[in-house]
Amino acid sequence: MLGDHPIEVVLLATDLQASRDFYAQKVGLEIAREQEDAVWFKCGAEGRLSISASTTGTADEQTQASWRVDDVASEVAELRSRGVEIIEYDLPGLKTHEGIAEVGHAWVAWFKDPGNNSLSIIQYK
Repeated sequence: MLGDHPIEVVLLATDLQASRDFYAQKVGLEIAREQEDAVWFKCGAEGRLSISASTTGTADEQTQASWRVDDVASEVAELRSRGVEIIEYDLPGLKTHEGIAEVGHAWVAWFKDPGNNSLSIIQYK
């Protein structure tokens, strides 16, 4: 059954080098493998994030991938210290405070990569 196996998230990038540098240097992910048209990063024990070169990129503004963390505030602070811009929201039903929104069952923060992929970090209550 597929539920017994790790999943790999694949994101698109029109500028693969910029995305590679963003995830390696700003997000702090370790490169697992790379080739001319893709880069794979280690995430957790068995998870991987794959960034694939694309001529069109991502058009969707919804969250593409999310990391589950134990302390969202410390992760936000770490990302900011590395130069990652955390998105602030002030919308009906969604307001962040210092980059973090309480969404009922969790606290969440969002940021975007150079390919305009929307990413989040989430701490479940």
